[in-house]
Amino acid sequence: MLTRRHLLGTAGAALAAPAIARAEEAPGVTATEIRIGNTMPYSGPNSAYGVIGRTEQAFIRMLNEQGGFKGRKINFVTYDDAFSPPKTVEQIRRLVEQDKVAFLFNTLGTPTNSAVLRYVNQRKVPHLFLATGADKWGNWQETPWTMGWQPSYRTEAQIYAKHLLAERRDFKLAIVYQNDDFGKDYIAGMRDVLGAERFDRTVKAVSFEITDPTPDSQILSLQATGADVLMIALGPKAAAQAIRKVHDIGWQAQRYLTNVSLSVAAVMQPAGAEKGIGIVTSGYLKDQADAAWRDDPGMNELRAFTKQWMPDADLNDANVVYGFALGRTLQQLLTQCDGDFSRENVMKQAANLKDVAIPVLLPGITLNTGPQDYRPIQKMQLQRWDGASWVRFGGLIEGADV
Repeated sequence: MLTRRHLLGTAGAALAAPAIARAEEAPGVTATEIRIGNTMPYSGPNSAYGVIGRTEQAFIRMLNEQGGFKGRKINFVTYDDAFSPPKTVEQIRRLVEQDKVAFLFNTLGTPTNSAVLRYVNQRKVPHLFLATGADKWGNWQETPWTMGWQPSYRTEAQIYAKHLLAERRDFKLAIVYQNDDFGKDYIAGMRDVLGAERFDRTVKAVSFEITDPTPDSQILSLQATGADVLMIALGPKAAAQAIRKVHDIGWQAQRYLTNVSLSVAAVMQPAGAEKGIGIVTSGYLKDQADAAWRDDPGMNELRAFTKQWMPDADLNDANVVYGFALGRTLQQLLTQCDGDFSRENVMKQAANLKDVAIPVLLPGITLNTGPQDYRPIQKMQLQRWDGASWVRFGGLIEGADV
């Protein structure tokens, strides 16, 4: 398989740059560039996420065209890891040891990032704003060089459990989950709220391997349990297949869906828009299909960006919105660094985000971090699929009391 590499923004004369630390103190930083590393599944079973990397590439081209940061352009090196942990290990080592990047940004996937967690922390390489909501990315005590970005999957599952308990007194819950830390966080969150005794006694959970062609057999086995509530904790392709299968076999279960698979273009439309009616998920990003954002300044900013820099982008794909939000986060981080792009200062600034407004986040949600708070986003809002778009309901929710 060919490895994909993108090098952005080193062309052109550089502006005068302030003095920086010696090369050994600031790897990936020269008088003219800041080298940033990334891995994405541009191929493989989760290739639907590849548009995130492509959106970030476009955003970085825009930043470089605007002059970069303190005279330095971003050299964004992004490799395809096909969502394969062994491949991720290979590519991350290449980025750190050969490309000598200053830091890693928005590397995608729970099992893939787990495979390199110890390595990057031993090397003291900032491992920032991961494209995964695993609960462990907030563990600043044990992995101080790693920080997530989006809300925790475990917190998300707690919110679904609280909603379920508020809606129904009696139910039989089934869960189909990706067999890694991503999927297991949903089990943990549900158990937190339902209680271990009740969960272990009444809930049926079956695992799905990322290499499985479809989750059809898992769905059939869960239907056979008589469950009337289904939690779908799967990536985009498998989630779309699960939604379609549940509908096609006539299983009238109340459904909850992980918010990493809420994309209209990548999940709901491929599943069959009418087949997902009634599904509940949660969100923290604005949705292009939501009429509330038709004239929204933040979404207009995204539309203007894609028109100029990604004219073929499908704004109904939530991954484009996500990639844009991460681009804005990177812009904020590098601005706060104020010319000092050493790894220590990059990490310091990542842990010093204060009420950072990102135009495509839902109203009331801002980025906030601290030296002992590695969870930039902690609020979400529930939403339900009506056959055409996600309809938000209730107010913002910040975690769950357990």
